[in-house]
Amino acid sequence: MADTRVLSGIRSSGTLHLGNYLGALRNWQTLQYQHECYFFIADWHALTTDYADTDALKQNMLDNMAGFLAVGLDPQTCTLFIQSRVIEHAELHLLLSMITPVPWLERVPSYKEQQQQIKEKDLGTYGFLGYPVLQTADIIIYKANYVPVGIDQVPHIELSRDIARRFNHLYKPVFPEPQPLLTETPRVPGLDGRKMSKSYNNALYLTDPAEVIESKIKVMMTDPARKRRSDPGNPDVCPVYDFHKIYSPPETIALVDRECRTAGIGCIDCKKMMSTNLLQEMRPILEKRRELEDRPQEVLEVFEEGSKRAQSSARATMAEVHEAMKLL
Repeated sequence: MADTRVLSGIRSSGTLHLGNYLGALRNWQTLQYQHECYFFIADWHALTTDYADTDALKQNMLDNMAGFLAVGLDPQTCTLFIQSRVIEHAELHLLLSMITPVPWLERVPSYKEQQQQIKEKDLGTYGFLGYPVLQTADIIIYKANYVPVGIDQVPHIELSRDIARRFNHLYKPVFPEPQPLLTETPRVPGLDGRKMSKSYNNALYLTDPAEVIESKIKVMMTDPARKRRSDPGNPDVCPVYDFHKIYSPPETIALVDRECRTAGIGCIDCKKMMSTNLLQEMRPILEKRRELEDRPQEVLEVFEEGSKRAQSSARATMAEVHEAMKLL
């Protein structure tokens, strides 16, 4: 499948954390050797919810760029770029918005869900309603065959297929219909058991030194029903056990499952084992990320160069779009 093209991006709305790594970046690191890959910083998408406060946008972008490189994304192997540096995304978004029915956008599951969940922000904007059109432009301007997503994001890719199909029908076939590349995303709990999120202040960040991660894990929530060391626990409701399933070898997972249920092991020892296994994989990434903090200009140059390559591909597609739509 090396001749297939894969595209994905991350909104630059905050510092990258372990949930971003396990949910996307670790998978991208593998995909870059299997396909022609385009991975980007989605700074315009960050504006769909954070348009009223852009003070942190630039720093978030630099942080995300350094994170991409720290996890092993290789600019010699894949194309790393910044969404807003390729202005053709905005042009295609505009043209697609002319042909996309409003009811299609209103039916996107996350549209009303996020409006209900993010009540502190006014999301009654065109940008928020129309972000799936921009997302579609991001994908099809590179004629991407696959978009790596979790099962909950499949409706977004289905809409992108619908828009691409409508364009091809109205004018002439230009775009392949992108397919979801389903990826198994492990449940990544935060320190308090809820989903790991910057907004919940419960995250392990890629900018955290190893000793900070160890200290955070020490106070991480466990089975709330286990009050004393002698009480048996239930690993199925314990966030620490979720991390064991991601980072620990099978024999450790089995030991923790057995000994927790019989009170043969305490939460402190359980956390120590998990922390050791987690840091075995994460320590090189954390150290590389800290090194890159001192070289922001080098990091930016990597993405500026990648943006030029991306723009070359995007311009070729837009020439086909202009011809298909009979535009000058």
